[in-house]
Amino acid sequence: MDQIYPSARYLPFGDAALVVEFGNVIDLAINRKVAALNETVLRANIQGIEETVPTYRSLLIRYDPAKITYNHLVAKIREIEKSLMDRPLEEKGRKFIIPVVYGGVYGPDLKDVAEYHGLTEDQVIEVHSGRFYRVYMIGFVAGFPYLGEVSEEIATPRLETPRPKVPAGSVGIADKQTGIYPCEAPGGWRIIGRTPLKLFDPNWQPPALLRPGDIVKFTPISEEEFKEFFEANAH
Repeated sequence: MDQIYPSARYLPFGDAALVVEFGNVIDLAINRKVAALNETVLRANIQGIEETVPTYRSLLIRYDPAKITYNHLVAKIREIEKSLMDRPLEEKGRKFIIPVVYGGVYGPDLKDVAEYHGLTEDQVIEVHSGRFYRVYMIGFVAGFPYLGEVSEEIATPRLETPRPKVPAGSVGIADKQTGIYPCEAPGGWRIIGRTPLKLFDPNWQPPALLRPGDIVKFTPISEEEFKEFFEANAH
């Protein structure tokens, strides 16, 4: 059963990591708790914590057992969780407009998504680009943003057989999620378009353009505008 837990569950993950879980569904309120806990934990600079990984509904905390014990870490995080319950959660996400050329060779599944819902391709584009999306988490490959939530009007299951290669910049739909491939990778999301923007560069600091809590809106562009962007950034 889908649940939002009244208080977080603390679960050991191997012998050097802790999972703090707030529920078992994709939910905006849950994800805000994850983002707030992650930010506060990082700001607390607790000795022994080596890495935090926020997801849709939980926060993974990797730690060095030689520097902090599991029980000590749990006690520290419980204190932080309790402090967050006493104040409203702040939204600090940045806003991005992502240009996308939809359909054709750039979005080979746009036609199928439209037919699946009894819509035209233009209607799918209008729905997809007509709302703001929250970056719930980064994962799968470096810099891949999981965005939600797609309208039920165009929410579409993954492909039964994933493609061995999906070009960088491809914009896809998987059920109520939408996402952007930052690099060429295998994938089973329904590809409806492609952005000319780069989402990941190991030379950047940080290397990913987007981060959890950011807000994204897609805007349609023409194929000519897509090509002009690449030519302008080729030098």
